[in-house]
This record gives sequence, C-alpha cells and structure tokens, in this order.
Amino acid sequence: MDTTELRRLVEEQLRLSRRQQARIRELERERRPPLAVVGMGLRFPGDLRTPEAFWDFLRGGSHAVTGISDDRPGLRAAYQPGPVRPGRSYVDRAAFLSDIGEFDADFFGISQREAELLDPQQRLLLETAWEALERAGVAVRRSDRLPVGVYLGMMASEYGERLAVREDKTPLDPYYATGGGLCFGAGRISYVMGFSGPVVSVDTACSSSLVALHLAVRALRAGECRYALVCGSNLLLSANLMVSLCQSRALSPDGRSKSFLASADGYGRGEGVGVLVLMRQDEAEREGRPILAVVRGSAVNHDGAASGLTVPSGPAQEEVIRAALDDAGVGPDELGWVEAHGTGTLLGDPVEVGALDAALGAAVRARGVPLGIGSVKARLNHLEAASGVAGLMKTVLMLHHGEIPAAADEADGELNDHIPWDRLSFTVPRRNQPWPAELPTRVAGVNSFGMSGTNAHAVLAAHRPVEPPVAGGTDGEELLTLSARHPRALAVLGAAVVERLRAARPADVASICHTLRSGRTLFAHRVAVVGSTAEDLAIRLAAAVRHPAVQHPAGPVTLRVTLDDTPLERALGVVGERYPLLVGPDTPAVRDPGERWVALLARLGVRVRLRRDAPTEAVARLEWRTEEGEPRAVQVVSSVPEDAVTLLLDAVAALFVAGLDVRFDELRSAGSRFVSDLPTYPFQRRRFWIDEAVAAVAGTGAGTTAGESDGPLPTDRAGIEAYLMSELRDVLHATEDVDPDRSFLEMGGDSFVSTLFMTRIEERFQVALSPEDLPIERPLASLLATIADHITGRRVAAGGRE
Repeated sequence: MDTTELRRLVEEQLRLSRRQQARIRELERERRPPLAVVGMGLRFPGDLRTPEAFWDFLRGGSHAVTGISDDRPGLRAAYQPGPVRPGRSYVDRAAFLSDIGEFDADFFGISQREAELLDPQQRLLLETAWEALERAGVAVRRSDRLPVGVYLGMMASEYGERLAVREDKTPLDPYYATGGGLCFGAGRISYVMGFSGPVVSVDTACSSSLVALHLAVRALRAGECRYALVCGSNLLLSANLMVSLCQSRALSPDGRSKSFLASADGYGRGEGVGVLVLMRQDEAEREGRPILAVVRGSAVNHDGAASGLTVPSGPAQEEVIRAALDDAGVGPDELGWVEAHGTGTLLGDPVEVGALDAALGAAVRARGVPLGIGSVKARLNHLEAASGVAGLMKTVLMLHHGEIPAAADEADGELNDHIPWDRLSFTVPRRNQPWPAELPTRVAGVNSFGMSGTNAHAVLAAHRPVEPPVAGGTDGEELLTLSARHPRALAVLGAAVVERLRAARPADVASICHTLRSGRTLFAHRVAVVGSTAEDLAIRLAAAVRHPAVQHPAGPVTLRVTLDDTPLERALGVVGERYPLLVGPDTPAVRDPGERWVALLARLGVRVRLRRDAPTEAVARLEWRTEEGEPRAVQVVSSVPEDAVTLLLDAVAALFVAGLDVRFDELRSAGSRFVSDLPTYPFQRRRFWIDEAVAAVAGTGAGTTAGESDGPLPTDRAGIEAYLMSELRDVLHATEDVDPDRSFLEMGGDSFVSTLFMTRIEERFQVALSPEDLPIERPLASLLATIADHITGRRVAAGGRE
C-alpha cells in the first residue's frame, strides 16, 4: 500500500471516528437534555413577592429576621429566655411571612368553608404556582389538561393542630383531612389547574425541595410531562417543632443563621413558599420562553450508616456532588459558585466544606481561580423544606444577571475557625462582585442535606442561546388584551401594565403584547386595545380599564365576503408578511381566498360560517349577535390592502371583548417572545383564619344542631327555600349573600359540602335524598326549588308537622 492510499484510509477513519463521537454526544444530550427554568413565583420573608424584589434584596445588605408575628400566639407562649428548659423555646425571632391568612378563594373556586380549614401553605402554593406559570407564558386552561408535573417539598402541616388539640371535635369535618395532608399540597395544584402530569409530595426534611427538583428533572427527561413545577413550602404555625429543636440546641438563640461564620451557634428558622417552572431547553427556545437559567444535572443519595441519623456525612455529600457533576457533564473546574446548605452550625458547616473540598478542591486549586461559596440562609434564615427552592432561585438569578451577591457582611466578623480556610481555594465574598471573568461559562452548584440523611445536589448554568435573540418587531400596530375574574382585579392589573408599558423599550412592545395575549388565562371581565407604540397602548389601556366589558361568549359568527377575490387575496398577503404562522401556506386544497380567511380565523379559535353576499365596498366583515340578541358587525378586509393588519386586530379585539375565547398563539410577529417580568394576576384576597388556641379549650356543647332548631312547616314552600338557602350559606361558611344565579359548583361546593348539606336536610325533614336529587350544575335557585319539591311532595301528618 502506497503512502497516498494509506493517508486516504487514515483520513477516512478519522472522519468516521468524528461522526461516531458526534453521534455519541448527540445521544448523550438526548438522554440527559438540559432543562430550562422559564418561570418563578415566590413568597419569602421581608415581604418579597417577585423575583425582581428578591434579587434587589440579595444585592442589599439586610436580612429578614424579625420578632414573632402577632398571629403566632403559640410561639410567643412557648418562649422563655435563658437556658434550655423542658417544654420551652429559647427563641423569639425568626423570618416570617406576612398576611398568610389572606387568600382569593373565589379565584380558585374554593368555598369559604374549605378555605378556612385549608393550610395556608396550600393557598400560597396555588398563588405562587399561578404566578410562576404566568411568568413562563403558560396559560392555564383546565379544559386543556396541560401535561404539567407537580413536585413539592414540604415537611410539616401545622395549621390543623389548631383544631386537633381541642377536646371539642365538632369543628373537624372532611376538609380537616384534605386541608392539611402533605399529599394534598401538590395534588391541589394539579386539581385546581387541571394538569395531567405526575404529582409527588416529598418529605426528606431540609433537602425536600431539592429532591423535588431531582424528581422533576428525571420526569422531564423521561417524557412523563412537558412542564414541571418544582415547589417548596414551609410555615411556622406551631410551637411544637420549635420547642423540640430547642431541646437539642439546634437553633441559634438570636434566631439568625450565620453560615460559615465563627459566631455560628445554630440555625434560625424561616418561612417561605417558592415555585419554579421547568421544561426542556430545546422546546423552551423553540417557543420563545424566557430562559432564566439551565439545569444541567442533579443527584440524590443517603448517608446510610453514619455516626447518627441526624448527623451529616461528609463522604456521602462528596459522592452526591460528584454524581451531580457527572450527570451534568460538567467538570469541577467549571464551577464559579456553590450555593451551599450552610446551616450555620459548628458541626454542619465544617462537614459540608470538607465534602466540597474533597469533590472540587483539587480542580479549583489547579485552575487558580477561587470558588465562591455562600448560603441564602444568611439572609432569609433556614426555610427548612423550602430552603432548596430558595437556594435554587438565588442561583438562577445569579446566573441570569452574572453577579455574585455578598455572602456575608463586613460586620459579621471572622469565618468559622473550625474550617481550614488558609489551605482551601474557597472564598465567602463580603461584597457584591461580577462572575469571575476568567471562567468561560457561568456554572454553579446547589447543595442540600436533610436531617433524615438524604442529600441532594444540582448543577445549573447560565443560558447561552445558539443564536442571539432577534428583537421583536417595532413597526406596525399591536393588540394588547387583559382579563380578570373581578373588575377590581382588572383595574389593578391594568394600572400595573400601564406602568410597565411606560418603562418599556420600543423593541419590547411586541413581546409584551404577545405575552399578555398568549401567556395568560382568559376571564370574563375584559379589555382589548390596539396601538402602535408603548405610550399609545398605555393611554388606550388606561381609558379602557375604566369601562371594561363583561360579556357572555358571542353567538355564532358569520364571515360575509364579497364575490371579488382580489382584495381578499391582497389582504392575506399583507397579513402573512406580519403573521406567517397565522396565514399558512397557499395549498392546492385551499386556494379560495374566502376559505383561506375561514382557516385563518380558525387558527385563532374563531369558527365562522362563510357567506358570499357582502356588499362590494365592505369586502369582508364578521357578524354575530350578543346574548341579548343585539347585532354586532366589524370589518375584516377593506379595499385598501395596507389596512389589513389593523382591521384584523380590531376585529379580533372586538370578538375577544364580546366573550369569545380567542387563541392568540399564532398571532405572533417575527422576533416576539415571552417575557417574564410583566405584572401577574392581582389576587383579591380575604382573610380565612382559625385562631390558635394557646391552651386547649373544651367545647361547651352549647347551641343547637340544624336538626334540633325550629324550621318551616313542610307545606311552607317559600319558608323551605329560605331555610335551605340559610343552611347552604352555613355549610359554605359564606359571609355574604349567596347569588342564586350561580351554581353550587361555582360557589366552591363539592362532594363534602353536598354531603353535609344533604345530611342536614334529611335530619330536619326526615327525607331521603340521593346525589341525583341535587342538580349541582344548575343555578342555586333551581337546585333549592328541586329540593323543596321533594320535601313538599311528602304526606304531612295531622298538626302540620312530622
């Protein structure tokens, strides 16, 4: 074989080897695809309610520790300063949430009775999950049954103790079980929002929500769901755990966590609820989602036979860190930050730093750039089951902004002298600083371990799009839509959007409108405006929310077109240049311009009947009738092709305000994307709260039951209906008059309430009712009339009473 032939064979083998290596990398990416964080919702101490507020807090110098809230009298009663005493807590400070008794029960279709017994954690999870999805641009429609998985880390539900400790058990009803069980925290989110993916509640103590992330990563990679909600929740509503932790001296006497400091003397407790929305990165990029950061890998393990059940294991933590890096395909030298667990204990902090050094130290020393470490607990305190979510959110924001906030203040004193900082390549930054410029990529780890021995670690990276994002269109008019369940909510939302528009760049207008159209759920109270600039839209929106429309869905819609196809074809061309997905291709099967307009409207969710009898000057118009029978018409195409986009937007706005559930997904101009920093739904909260009985109080047994009270005669039809309405209000715990035109289901009624209601009726009137006798989908007036018919149809004994 001559040299030329040998060279050809070698080159061929090299090309084959490169193809095989590329295929191996491709298969590896398919097996372990990166996952995008596309939305976040939170309630953290310090009245932090948005990711933007959380980031400002992290960059500031304050911490969230306060005295015990007034609505926690049990914690106050258990407090006694000084040394450890049986049955007492030596801590009177923690990081508390505010207004946890407030909730928009009507928005989520929950009755007042159920809302009162609902653990505030479940209420907050519903709100933060909704906000996270809105920030991700995912519109929640129950009928769509979105493939969303819910993964919740939660370790305690203490609200129900307020009823359980009492000798009087009469307040306990079916909602006591569903209002407090850990499984219902995740299950309620999926039920209320109509999701179809897996639902898992996780309790591994303080590592719960990072374990929840790990499970969500595996589910997304396996195709078990398209989106995943990673949740964490923790509230301090009972003195029991506080007292127990004090008995083991786990808590800092001043109630504050001091991660990695020499003054560390136990951890400070805190409250918080957080939700992250994850999906596959490739799908998020294709859909224009706001990618805040990327989850590259994760791992979970257990300490096993360590020196104690609650004692952290350095070797086990080292193993889980290495496993997470391997899962992510990331080398230890790539890390620029580790968000540590950082409990702030003399034992836990040295063990954790030792594990980090064993797994990462050699690579960090070899590269010559120190590795920053710190913990969000130094600012928020230890949120226990929600601590992992807090650390994840902090890391996501750091990666997104390319900045490392200070992990300790200059005034905090020396670092923990049980850790050999002089021989480590780790640093605890004392001031805000940019991500190390020497590192080519922004990659970070998040560490967590639980008192039960379960360890978790995750690896995240900054998003680096393959192609730079294209700026949204700045020319032409845009359609902006808003809706709400209540006019007050619409007014608040409208004002917030007006403020956001006035701060917007011209290039952001199309994306803002796209997000508000396609990334929000549609409600009954609506406004829609069309404008060409942010200021134009702001002015028109401010005027529109003062007079919103409240309409039932429009009746059948007719598209009347002229027999002249030329203006219809020209208008399609103009619209197609602006919205190529909306117009679709001109195929042999659909060449007729009128039929193509029908197809265009169908892509918007508007089903129309085509009629070819429009006057020549009208070209094309949409016609329908309101519920009251009043005719409505709006022009879609005129003789001026350049007006096609404006006319279409005006027509769609009119249909939207008329109550039609328009699908806006394909009404998307080139370059527009979902943005995550728009105002979210303004919940109209009311207080639902059971006061804590500091000492158990036996029930008095006073009062009468429904069956013992005097009621109407069985022949008094009007009295029976009034009595039934009164009983229904009572079982719903409704504080306001019940609207008879709303259905039992719309009032938040369910099988539990219906059973209680039926039992009262049967006991009072000695009748036998079945579920078939309760048409719960009909208006309440009809429901109560049906029951009254059932009662008055019975034979009445002498004397008028049974």
